[in-house]
Amino acid sequence: MMKKALKIAGIIILVLAVAGYSIREYMISQTKKASPEQIVNYTKGDTELEVFYNRPSKKGRVIFGELVPYDVTWRTGANEATTFTTNADLTIMGKTLPKGKYTLWTVPNASSWQVIFNDEMYLWGTGSNGASRNSDSDALTVTVPVKTTSETELFTITLEEVGEQVHLKLTWDTTTVAVPITIN
Repeated sequence: MMKKALKIAGIIILVLAVAGYSIREYMISQTKKASPEQIVNYTKGDTELEVFYNRPSKKGRVIFGELVPYDVTWRTGANEATTFTTNADLTIMGKTLPKGKYTLWTVPNASSWQVIFNDEMYLWGTGSNGASRNSDSDALTVTVPVKTTSETELFTITLEEVGEQVHLKLTWDTTTVAVPITIN
C-alpha cells in the first residue's frame, strides 16, 4: 500500500514539474515576442565586442521619466539583464574595463545617464524590488550626456566606430546616449 502511494506521489510530482516547466517556457516565449532578442557585434583586428539585449517597444508611452523612472537603476532593456562582452581590455572615459563579460545597467536622468558595467550575471533583469543589480559588483561606472534624437520605437543598442573609438549607443524614444570606448 505504501509503495503504491509513493508511486502515485512520484507521478504527480513529475506531472507538476513538466507542467510548470512548460508554462514557464510558454511565458518566456510570449515575453520574447513583445521584446525580441538582439545581438550586436563589433570586430576590429583581434578585438571583439558583443552586446546581448532584449528590445522593448515604445507603444505610444512616455519612456524616460515615466515608464523608466529617472534616478532609478534600469536593467537597460527588457527580460534578461543586458550583457556586454569584450575579449580585450578597454578604456572608457579614462577608466579601465578589463576583458570579460559584464551586465549593463543604467541610471537615466533628463540630462545625463550613469552607465554601469557589473561583474555579476543575472538570470533576469528585475526582481520583486526593481533592478536585480548588486552594486558591490560594479566594475566601472561612467556618466554620459543625453542627446535628443528622432523618435525610435524599439530600444536600440549599437556599437559605432567614431574616429579611433567605438561608441556604445543606447537609443529609445527621443533619447540617445553614447559611451566612448577606446580599445587598449
